Amino acid sequence: MVIGLIQHLMLVLYTSSISKCWRPNYFTDYLRTWGTNAVTINQNSLNFQGNSSPNPVYDTTGESIDIVYSGATQGWIPNTDGAVALETLQTYSADFLVIAGGASGSHGGGGAGGYRTSTQNLTQGATYTITVGDGGAGLTSGQFRSQRGNNGSNSSISGTGLTTITSTGGGAGGARNDSLATGNNGGSGGGAGTAANGSAGVISGGSGNTPSTSPSQGNNGGTGKHEGGVSAATGGGGGASAVGGNFSVSDAGDGGAGTASSITGSSVTRAGGGGGAGNIGDGTGGSGGGGNGSSAGTAGAGTANTGGGGGGTYTEPGTTGAGGKGLLFKCARRKLFRNYNR
Repeated sequence: MVIGLIQHLMLVLYTSSISKCWRPNYFTDYLRTWGTNAVTINQNSLNFQGNSSPNPVYDTTGESIDIVYSGATQGWIPNTDGAVALETLQTYSADFLVIAGGASGSHGGGGAGGYRTSTQNLTQGATYTITVGDGGAGLTSGQFRSQRGNNGSNSSISGTGLTTITSTGGGAGGARNDSLATGNNGGSGGGAGTAANGSAGVISGGSGNTPSTSPSQGNNGGTGKHEGGVSAATGGGGGASAVGGNFSVSDAGDGGAGTASSITGSSVTRAGGGGGAGNIGDGTGGSGGGGNGSSAGTAGAGTANTGGGGGGTYTEPGTTGAGGKGLLFKCARRKLFRNYNR
């Protein structure tokens, strides 16, 4: 059923003051059929609760509504309609930047958190669930000989009418351990560690874009190698826009570069991978918050709110770099910026 609202239908003829000459109009579902045969009010170019669209719909069985015309600005206003709900809910186009937490390094550099963007409509009054992932905790002396770093945590946004967007935490850097030397998979993969027994051979970094998204949320970690006990170098963690650097004969791998975004009004690069470490030189963190590797001492942490990966450490005593906390930004119509990292 469609009801058209016509100003002159409500006009009280005995007064000339238009702004005060409107009386209530009542509609009642006396047949109790609105639940299956909803009433739509055609606004006929007039505002309803201050909005020109969408047309209000009443679909509650047994409902009664009482509306009055208040003037051109607010237009028709319901005095009663159950809970006097807002019937002209507005939608807003919003751009999202969702970055997961970066991983910590071990021997190899930590991978950056997954980096995803989306443009979707938000509805006024709807409820949305937002999660911002933490970075993986760094390792202390001794730990990086026996375990990989810690993966970053996922970031996500979901809610009514949205396609859920989840960015996966970065993959941890590989250890100085034969069975744990490969980097972990994640949003971006962790850089490879080295083999503890000094055996030669290339060690793989972790896979990025895991699970797979389109466009890709990250890149692979770099490779590492232990050259028969003489020289060793680990791989850099993957970044949002580039793979982590592989070991070389003179240096550990650098962290992969992050990706720039202007969602906040100026260009900022985020989600860089952590640098690897070695006894022949250290890798630098990738642009966008990746931490530097360290041959001895404390490696650099991923920068908070970028999802950067932490740097790897080679010898003791030393600590590996923690991953940077992730980020979720929304830019809605009228440039209403909101940072959900708290």
